[in-house]
Amino acid sequence: ELKNVDGKIICEELKVQLSTSWPDYVFETKYALTNLDELEKQVMKQGHLPGIASAAQIEKDKGVEIGEMQRKMMEKIEELTLYVIDQSKEIDQLKNENVELREAIAE
Repeated sequence: ELKNVDGKIICEELKVQLSTSWPDYVFETKYALTNLDELEKQVMKQGHLPGIASAAQIEKDKGVEIGEMQRKMMEKIEELTLYVIDQSKEIDQLKNENVELREAIAE
């Protein structure tokens, strides 16, 4: 049974049951993570993250579906984690190259 509430809701716990998969698929090797340069272009062009509704769309729809938004947010968090891991590896590689160059100059 659906209940409409025109106002605020306070509760200790809320459980949303999704019929779609949770986005752990982001960590599968076949998942195509968008190149950061391409992602930047998309964000600058669209004004919002790909796969996430714009503010205008949310206003038009008069809100968001919490379960679906939680799923999409988790997908973006998992993608961000992969970007951070990649950048950490790149930073480590650059640090190592920097040490090697300094040692070569010192010789």
